[in-house]
Amino acid sequence: MEEKSAGNQTIAIFGLCLLFVYLLLAAQYESYILPLAVMLSIPTGIVGAFLGIKAIGLDNNIYVQVGLIMLIGLLAKNAILIVEFAIQRRKAGLSILDSALEGAKARLRPIIMTSLAFIVGMVPLMISSGGMASGNKSISTSAAMGMLSGVVLGVFVIPVLYMFFQYLDEKFSAKKKYNTIENQLTNDTI
Repeated sequence: MEEKSAGNQTIAIFGLCLLFVYLLLAAQYESYILPLAVMLSIPTGIVGAFLGIKAIGLDNNIYVQVGLIMLIGLLAKNAILIVEFAIQRRKAGLSILDSALEGAKARLRPIIMTSLAFIVGMVPLMISSGGMASGNKSISTSAAMGMLSGVVLGVFVIPVLYMFFQYLDEKFSAKKKYNTIENQLTNDTI
């Protein structure tokens, strides 16, 4: 009985987790649109986590759910690295495409290094045996497989999401003026 009521709370916990991350990003980027580039990159890892636990025959238990919450933070960190650098490049005057490509290139190495270190750190838990092996395997497999798929897919998905949402942000937000060539030409002709 208690396990069923706790299962119903999982959706609320994930919802609050995502809302908290979104609000923090909205404050950081001073935009309600740009955080969606980070938030929509998270499913690339969630899919990998579920495929990983299903591939080895594990259930979606509390350990997997803890691993998913941890995974949301780690995948958001990777997306934030790319998006933050791309925003800085955009403010410096690069086009949306160039800023996204520079952000992805500049942050690729740190993302791969930290993510691979995390995945390798999960391997001992994935091959553990003993009394707590089931819990260790659940949390480590979901986190490691989610991180792997999140990195492999994320390095392609995050720049595309950034370009889309940066375009929308500039289109619908009159307060943001970037030093693009178009703005400089418009100012020079006036």
